[in-house]
Amino acid sequence: MFEQAGCVYCQRWDRDVGALYDRTDEAKALPLRRVDIRDQKASGIALAAPVRYTPTFVVVDNGREIGRITGYSNDNAFWGLLDALAAKLRPAPREPSRI
Repeated sequence: MFEQAGCVYCQRWDRDVGALYDRTDEAKALPLRRVDIRDQKASGIALAAPVRYTPTFVVVDNGREIGRITGYSNDNAFWGLLDALAAKLRPAPREPSRI
């Protein structure tokens, strides 16, 4: 999560989602790491593009960005978008073999 001091949308996310995020299944697959937006170069993440808005949630695999959620409007939208990004990390289901 890229954030900055005084970000009202970051505060709203903290209130609506952040208070329970660590106790969710999503947190097990996608642990939350908070990064100040000014420290993105030092974050060690190979970003697809610079982060310009907060909050921005970047899903990372092996140090590389695989997707992001820019901004926060409400918890339902956040969980839906996060689930779509988490699906990119899950292995594709295998086709049943045919004999």
